Amino acid sequence: MSLQKKLDKFSRVELVNYHTPIEKLERFSKHLGRDVYIKRDDLTPIAFGGNKIRKLEFLLADALKVHADTLVTGGAIQSNHVRQTAAVAAKFGLGFWALLENPIDTKERNYLTNGNRLLLDLFGAKVKNVEELDNEQLDKTAEELKNEGKKPYVVPIGGSNALGALGYVRASLEIAHQSHQIGVDFTSVVVASGSAGTHAGLAVGLKSLLPNSELIGVTVSRKVEDQLPKVKLLSEQTAALLGIEEEIDINLWDEYFAPRYGEPNEKGLEAIKLLAELEGVLLDPVYTSKAVAGLIEGVDKNRFADSNGAILFVHTGGAPALFAYS
Repeated sequence: MSLQKKLDKFSRVELVNYHTPIEKLERFSKHLGRDVYIKRDDLTPIAFGGNKIRKLEFLLADALKVHADTLVTGGAIQSNHVRQTAAVAAKFGLGFWALLENPIDTKERNYLTNGNRLLLDLFGAKVKNVEELDNEQLDKTAEELKNEGKKPYVVPIGGSNALGALGYVRASLEIAHQSHQIGVDFTSVVVASGSAGTHAGLAVGLKSLLPNSELIGVTVSRKVEDQLPKVKLLSEQTAALLGIEEEIDINLWDEYFAPRYGEPNEKGLEAIKLLAELEGVLLDPVYTSKAVAGLIEGVDKNRFADSNGAILFVHTGGAPALFAYS
């Protein structure tokens, strides 16, 4: 059975009704001396776009199937996932509760009130601030809402469970189709690796569709020894959901996330400025800037398996967070 038919077995609310573009970064490629393309998932519809919309197609379908009237999720104050989930809840007339943590322990007004946090207020989100976020706190909030007569549905942190990861198995079909359409074989694909759903979905999908392409996840919050089990488990769960028994390879680079999740670093800031100046493309300070920093150094240090082939960068969005960092 084809991967498309396996995916068709799962309910999906169509939120992304077009293929996001794959474009060659002409000036950036010339700067690096290597052909680099970009998958523009920062241009998905709804609330400034981003990768979480693809996960929410499957998670929202599941929520509607059980007649939920409220979505509950959590993340950092500047979470792209929380912003996109809040927007989807508003679009479908659902209540929305967000549990937010401050991972960099800052009192900077911009971080606390601007960017993604500002958008939550516009979407009518109910917000709880918590010290250290975990899934148990989401479940506890859902239980409290049940006691109030609500029908809550817990969207996991980052939208990252096997069901959510199907969104990026599906995105892999787009990438394979577009690769054939433009006549470019991507020898390497680079993506930021955080809550692991996007990385796991791509790992499962590209393994089937572009088996000769290496997928590299650039970590944004953890060392390899901590991130690898998360991505591996989630990719295995996603593959099992689709009835795929093939072993999935996971490749991680962890030299670019310091000093910690949510805190910009010099190489990431340089990547933001470089892409903006050369291509008019905006990266974010938390995820995509660090992933592009890894890509740049990967080319400089000849870390890619193929030293000449075309590289695809999957842009997962996040530009609203730029307004939260000074």
